[in-house]
Amino acid sequence: MNLNYLKFGTTAFIWLLGTTLVDGQQLADKSEISLNDLSQFKDPGQTWSLAGGVTADLNATNALNTTKGTGILVNIPTKRNHGSDLLTTAEHGDLLLELDYLMAKGANSGIYLQGIYEVQLEDSWGIKNPLSSNNGGIYERWDDAKPQGQQGYGGYAPRQNASKAPGLWQHIKIAFRAPRFDGSGKKTENARILSLELNGVLIHENVELFGPTRGANSAEKPLGALRIQGDHGAVAFRNIKMGKVSDRDLMNGGRNDADPIYIDAPSNAMIRSFIDLPGRLRVVHAISVGTPQQVHYSYDLDNGLLLQSWRGEFIDATPMWHDRGDGSSRARGALTLYTKKPVPAIAKLATAESAWIADTTGTSFRTKGYVMDAQERPEFKYQMYGSTVTDAIKVSDNVEGLNRQISIDKPVENLYVLLAADAADIKEVAKGLYAIDDQSFYLRFDNAQDKPVIRDINGRKELVVLLRDKLNYSILF
Repeated sequence: MNLNYLKFGTTAFIWLLGTTLVDGQQLADKSEISLNDLSQFKDPGQTWSLAGGVTADLNATNALNTTKGTGILVNIPTKRNHGSDLLTTAEHGDLLLELDYLMAKGANSGIYLQGIYEVQLEDSWGIKNPLSSNNGGIYERWDDAKPQGQQGYGGYAPRQNASKAPGLWQHIKIAFRAPRFDGSGKKTENARILSLELNGVLIHENVELFGPTRGANSAEKPLGALRIQGDHGAVAFRNIKMGKVSDRDLMNGGRNDADPIYIDAPSNAMIRSFIDLPGRLRVVHAISVGTPQQVHYSYDLDNGLLLQSWRGEFIDATPMWHDRGDGSSRARGALTLYTKKPVPAIAKLATAESAWIADTTGTSFRTKGYVMDAQERPEFKYQMYGSTVTDAIKVSDNVEGLNRQISIDKPVENLYVLLAADAADIKEVAKGLYAIDDQSFYLRFDNAQDKPVIRDINGRKELVVLLRDKLNYSILF
């Protein structure tokens, strides 16, 4: 396969679609571990419990707050009780594993396939060049006989950092091929991670595991329990699914015939394209902004609307430029979506509870493009309701996410900004800090003139805030 790569950057990988899986053992096609109790785990220690909800404290290390209920598996070690690992009662060979997990700030955990091959779970928020010891990495093997500083070897770093912030739910999907043994018990084939996706991003593919990683609880074998590390930090899990896999598509199933065309952003970069939203909605006047901090976003010029953001690699332009193309591009990192429908970002409402406008009709909206600041970062401008709006979206100094400042030259009475829409839930988890849409991202208001308003719209949630002359807030993801 040829690789077309624009010289905005220096690295690339070939993205293979589909899964590369083999037949499972001791598993149904898809079996979800019940989290109504702890009966599907062996001897859970005192630090493991069930909860109905969980949030993280972004100002404290290894701190999770829980609410009563079931459905979420939580581990909170303490200074007095460092915790212990948790093993399933069921054993597995080949395995398709999917689950959601949530890390406390500074926390560390891991998933041990068959109890011996560790996929690292860690709060790796904002790390630019991840190692095998960071979130999603395949942990090192260990040999005490080697010289000091060389005992760890054979780990695999993720292709990019697809991690989210602590307190946000992350999703991992692992296709695992167990080692093979002959009738005498001799190993004939090594185990493999056939594919590993973190938050929708393929970060490992067809990785050979030459032996147990550090911390393994036994030698290699045909079957073993799934093991979750419990002695390193506070972590939560939900929606744990274990299932069979098939090898029919091994190495060639679902491959995209197009040679990928990738764009990186070692310096500030912009690209115009269509952006496709869920439900086949297309934003036709969109621009994607890339940064060397590996925090990027897309913006709707027709509505002054922030569409999405992501970390890691910048843009896959294959759909736009391959063959005749369809004009669209795709984010290459873990995507955080802010809207499912393009509507104006700002509207004049009678009250904070009034229905949001469907389009810019009657607002005198007119885009004025953008200007560049001293660091070559765009500030978007448009006219609306007889005033000029400036929308400046920039990577935060600590690279935790984006800082956004919306200002208006002539304030308009009862003008509101739509901050989040069509969300499953919105809750204030700390003063001025809101977790949005099942803890997919945060919005933070440090010095807001007005408190944001949570609205209930047909069973879904929206967050709006009054715009006076200027609004500043942060988006953490």
